[in-house]
Amino acid sequence: MTAQPTLFQRIIAREIPSDIVYEDDQYIAIRDIAPKAPIHLLVIPKHVTARVDEITDAAQMGELWLTAVKVAQQHAADYRLLVNCGKGGGQVVFHTHVHILAGWEHRPDSDT
Repeated sequence: MTAQPTLFQRIIAREIPSDIVYEDDQYIAIRDIAPKAPIHLLVIPKHVTARVDEITDAAQMGELWLTAVKVAQQHAADYRLLVNCGKGGGQVVFHTHVHILAGWEHRPDSDT
């Protein structure tokens, strides 16, 4: 039995439309469809891991964060990077991704 593709795999394959703001051979970044900030982007590795703590290669982890910073800086001077890890950590889509939150006029209402 083959596992169903994740929502993000379907976006990467262009089976589901999305507002793509960045793409290279390893990553895609899209606008979140339910934003929690004026700017809410998702940086998604094309290589699937369910959770960020499944990435054990330091270079791969570093590249994920460097890509998230690069995308964030293209959209805002100040930003927050956030990863939810596991159901108890608020993760909804089990395909590793980094949230970029930005664009508040003053400051966010909370630290989450």
